[in-house]
Amino acid sequence: MDPIMNSFSREQMEYIVELFNPCMDDYLYVFDLQKDCYKISKHATERFLLPGDNFDDAAKAHHTFVYSEDQSRLDDEFRRIMSGEIVFHNMHYRWLDRAGKPVWINCRGRVLNDADGKPHFLVGCINEIGQKQKADNVSGLLGESSLSAYVEQFEDGLPDGFFLRIGIDDFRDINGDFGMEYGDYILKSTADCIAENIKPSQRLYRILADEFMVVDFSGGDMEAATELYKNIRKSLDTFIEENGYKSVFTISAGAVDTAKTSGTYENIMKLSEYALNTAKEQGKNRCYIYMQEDYDVFLRKKQITRQLHHAVNHGFEGFETYYQPIVDTKTRRLVGAEALMRFSMPERCEDGETKKEAVCVGEDGHDADEKVHWERISPVEFIPLLEETGLIIPAGKWMLHQAISTCSRWQKYIPNFRININLSYVQVMKSRVLTEILTALRLYGLEPSAVGIELTESGYLDTNTHFQKLWDGLKKNGVLVILDDFGTGYSNLHCLGDLRPNYIKIDRSFTLKALNNQYEHDLMTQIITMTHKLDLTICVEGIETEDEFAKISELDPDYIQGFLFGKPQPAEEFYENLIKPAIAACGTHEVSAQSVS
Repeated sequence: MDPIMNSFSREQMEYIVELFNPCMDDYLYVFDLQKDCYKISKHATERFLLPGDNFDDAAKAHHTFVYSEDQSRLDDEFRRIMSGEIVFHNMHYRWLDRAGKPVWINCRGRVLNDADGKPHFLVGCINEIGQKQKADNVSGLLGESSLSAYVEQFEDGLPDGFFLRIGIDDFRDINGDFGMEYGDYILKSTADCIAENIKPSQRLYRILADEFMVVDFSGGDMEAATELYKNIRKSLDTFIEENGYKSVFTISAGAVDTAKTSGTYENIMKLSEYALNTAKEQGKNRCYIYMQEDYDVFLRKKQITRQLHHAVNHGFEGFETYYQPIVDTKTRRLVGAEALMRFSMPERCEDGETKKEAVCVGEDGHDADEKVHWERISPVEFIPLLEETGLIIPAGKWMLHQAISTCSRWQKYIPNFRININLSYVQVMKSRVLTEILTALRLYGLEPSAVGIELTESGYLDTNTHFQKLWDGLKKNGVLVILDDFGTGYSNLHCLGDLRPNYIKIDRSFTLKALNNQYEHDLMTQIITMTHKLDLTICVEGIETEDEFAKISELDPDYIQGFLFGKPQPAEEFYENLIKPAIAACGTHEVSAQSVS
């Protein structure tokens, strides 16, 4: 018999586990291998998906809380222990936490044999090897788990004060330029500069690689938080100067008022992270004070972005293509349309669930279905998000096929009908958009001259090879090239001569100025005259009334686009409202817009 077995019974060993439970963060355990019983520190049940702190049928029970990918390795380890092949157990594997997520642990133990030399007990300790550190040796500060423990003790609500989350701007560059050792020196020096400016009532923690958190529970307000940030910056400026400007860097910070947040640690970390990121996004080297209104906008962007991802991966659910008519100025004849992307997403209730209502579908009123409420999202909101995420590439390809196939269908009624399609800067730079356009034209049997590609990033056209290649490729293959939003943004007059688009479009904002200001009116007159002398075509956007149409018509633009002739509408409505009635009224395939305007 093992000498240790003579000293302790199973009950005594379990008592030792209970005794030391409050004294340590790790988990002691006793596994009676012969009776298949397991005892572990009680606080382990608060962390892991255990059936209890004392349970039978232990070998089998392990399968309920050991991560599935690691179970076979653990079974083999149990076999080796029971056969006496090993007397020390030391294994890295994963247990499931209370949420069912895998957590890496290191389980160590010693096998104790009975009087016959057979394995009787496995006694040991379990600790998390992926656990966040309580302290940081580089900065000399307590770590995030210590911050968590400090915050979570205020169960009834946080005291008045603030959290100031501080991050070193572009810290990766410091490590990259000078090495990790010098980076540690900068971290320690930054921690020292922060520490020398905080009050005795305030606490400082290092929470991430290059981020620190100052906690003030002594009643400090946002003015005090901002002043603290400024003082820390001054100390860092002094340090940088004394260090011979070897590394010149800045810090950003996000301040959160405890009176305006819920007291959960997770929420504090989430809001402070948002505040710090906002400071960096606004240009760095500044302190941003958390505002609920800004955060609501941030959350809305996240919600829309999630739904955009869902839509792209589920047959573009929620996406639609709308069409706005373009007419000939002299004849008011419908000559084409601009295809515009639209997006809707299911409305959400306060609890995050999709908003629905019961709809009767049976005559007796008993059979019912649920109708989802959809919210129309403005293009001003969702188009930038499509571009930021790169989702504009698959969504833009879908749009191309929708518009080109629809134009091919409508040419049965209006043989020379044309469609204009907008391209994003991201599509040009990051996808084979020219190939996609030509492929769609072949697929739907549409002549290239029936499609106009509208490009708004004209400031890049003469300097960026991607744009120049696309521009030349479109013209070479007979696709019309349109310079959109002329008169605003990056548009330059030399684009007309250097790039020679097929035609240009005057933006609504420029149109309004020309209608209400003589100088702008004269300017538009000269632009139209110059465009025609260059043998180019011009379209004026934003015409909403007959009076506006009459005034602009005097300037002799080629095409008009605006609400006067129709708002953007789905393909079915466009056909019903513009094409079908005109065919019936005129009795010809050459459809006049005047009959439907």
